Amino acid sequence: MKPTPILELKDVSVAYGPTKVLHAVNLHVMPGEIVTLIGSNGAGKTTLLKSLYSAPAPYSGSIFLNDFDITSIPTHEVSKRGMSLVPEGRRIFPAMSVVENLAMGLVACADKSHEQATLKKIYELFPRLYERREQRAGTLSGGEQQMLAIGRSMMAKPRLLLLDEPSLGLAPLIVKAIFTTLKQIAADGTTIFIVEQNANQALKLADRAYVLANGVITLTGSGAELLSHDEVRKAYLGAH
Repeated sequence: MKPTPILELKDVSVAYGPTKVLHAVNLHVMPGEIVTLIGSNGAGKTTLLKSLYSAPAPYSGSIFLNDFDITSIPTHEVSKRGMSLVPEGRRIFPAMSVVENLAMGLVACADKSHEQATLKKIYELFPRLYERREQRAGTLSGGEQQMLAIGRSMMAKPRLLLLDEPSLGLAPLIVKAIFTTLKQIAADGTTIFIVEQNANQALKLADRAYVLANGVITLTGSGAELLSHDEVRKAYLGAH
């Protein structure tokens, strides 16, 4: 029997008012995969992520999460179905402590019995968060805030973790460390879908990848295949 994608977009088109942003996008993520979507600024990457939460909902096509049609269901209902988002810009609560921020990741969870075990796991993944657990989140470095945003999303024990531009504004060494941790999160059983401008790091991490240009999927293949693809190298990796 053919395995079912954890996430599948079928001919998804999205618009903001009269402005069409995504055009008949087809994309899928299988359980256990790390899949990345790369594209330049304004390609429609963040809109694609927002459409998974009906904000905005597609005007045509369908989105399935674990074979359930989530195309038009309310945002809070989507959050209860095993999908967590690490938003662009992190969006932590600066006046709250690290541990208070992490607890916010449980808001959509009806069952919070796993809180302490999950918190322990997050501190193992990000020892810096444990060291800073009582510190106000606004005093953390950019890299630490990104770790916190990932940790907060992991608190809900998602089956699918979505990340929007996780490398944005971070030093290369920090990016490398965070991507290494994402690999560990995937190895522990969480499926990952990353939307990213840093094509080099994202493609090195990915099992499979898609290229989005002007709201259209133009290429797909393994991370390694796209990393060595002439078009990708010229457009996203600075090769001549």
